[in-house]
Amino acid sequence: MTRKLDDILQGVQILKVKGSTDKQISSLSIDSRRVEPGALFIALTGTKTDGHKFIPKAIEKGAIAIVCEICTDLDNVTTIQVENSHVALARIAANFYNNPSYDLKLVGVTGTNGKTTIATTLYNFFEILGHKAGLISTIRYLAHKVEEPATHTTPDAITVNRLLRKMVDNDCIYAFMEVSSHALDQHRTDFLDFDGAIFTNLTHDHLDYHKTLKDYLFAKKRLFDNLKPEAFALVNADDKHSNIIVQNTKATVYTFGLKNLADFKAKILEKHINGTLVLIEGSEVWLQLVGQYNISNMLAVYATARLLGIDKITALTALSRIKPVEGRFETITANGITAIVDYAHTPDALENILNELKSLVQPGQRIITVFGAGGNRDKEKRPKMGHIASKLSDLVVITSDNPRDEDPEEIIEHIKQGVDNQQSVRVLVNPDRREAIRTALSLANEGDIVLVAGKGHETYQEIQGKKYHFDDREVIKEFFGLIQL
Repeated sequence: MTRKLDDILQGVQILKVKGSTDKQISSLSIDSRRVEPGALFIALTGTKTDGHKFIPKAIEKGAIAIVCEICTDLDNVTTIQVENSHVALARIAANFYNNPSYDLKLVGVTGTNGKTTIATTLYNFFEILGHKAGLISTIRYLAHKVEEPATHTTPDAITVNRLLRKMVDNDCIYAFMEVSSHALDQHRTDFLDFDGAIFTNLTHDHLDYHKTLKDYLFAKKRLFDNLKPEAFALVNADDKHSNIIVQNTKATVYTFGLKNLADFKAKILEKHINGTLVLIEGSEVWLQLVGQYNISNMLAVYATARLLGIDKITALTALSRIKPVEGRFETITANGITAIVDYAHTPDALENILNELKSLVQPGQRIITVFGAGGNRDKEKRPKMGHIASKLSDLVVITSDNPRDEDPEEIIEHIKQGVDNQQSVRVLVNPDRREAIRTALSLANEGDIVLVAGKGHETYQEIQGKKYHFDDREVIKEFFGLIQL
């Protein structure tokens, strides 16, 4: 694909241009290592690096035009100076791929917890109904059935628009994407034509980046502030932040909820370890998911389907066929022991799943929790998670998650700060995650539930800048003798 530089600069707020814009651009890049001859290189200012430092490398590799905030004269290279290169990138990427979001019914999902479950379920839901759909999520990117491995919850603007173009080219009608607070703050989804947006909830997370809960909230709010009048804004009536999220939106606002008054209501009738009987808009339906938070997620899916024109009976029937998303309350049972792998990595998510398990266990059954906390991330949540796990579990094994560049022992000490003295006798520590999981399983009796939280679908562990293969589910299955590693 090649596009004329003049065309892909349409709508960009340009301060100054030096050189000709009558050039054919063959690709876009924000990474100088991946620049190809004929590329337009966009220099982004970041939290760790400044792309302006890599302009010479980009030119050396064949870039023929540069977008920059601070520009210098360059021979034979066109420079386009802009005030904000992140905003410019979003406009340029949309133009380069011929604005694919306008050819799709695009729905964005944001919130602290539930994004992956809702976006993935919406994709599966519409595929079940025979509609070609696309997905951009933490777990995978899909254009109908064509898959790419995911690198970020919401990738950079170039990748987002490339994926949306791929969906259009694969005849997709619908597209569902997770929209992270980082992506919104960094303008990665600017200039996308969203037909709807969903807000799940807002709890403590990512304060290492956003610094305050208010900044985190207002980053999420940007998705709704930018919706067009024809779009829908679907928010969780059970979350106190929903009113703020939609206070400036031009879209039509709808609510869903289990507790409070809402446009779309559901009531849990029966709870079991393998599913839930739910009343939705006066009709009973058996869902293959567990947990109040998951039923809330499914209600959001149902409401979205209805808002996209699916009739009630068709929607409920499709919803009953939905299976759990991998790494989200994923159960593995053997020898009378149930192991649950879940991505819960925030205080709220951990508390939700443990409270749900407490409502399901019978007298004599125990809950054993294995968890850690990620390195180079929000440190304030670590003791909170330690307090929650030790309060709501019968036994806890604190271990490593993705320590990244931090010392695993220090992360564990932060977690332990939240454990009350009287609960410390029920807390074990093992920094080796494999051994921690095996310890928890070996201590489990028949009927016990072992929750392995934090990593969910992930198949790696990141330590000192390197990713090593690691899958909680494989460790559990190996212990149970279900597979050999």
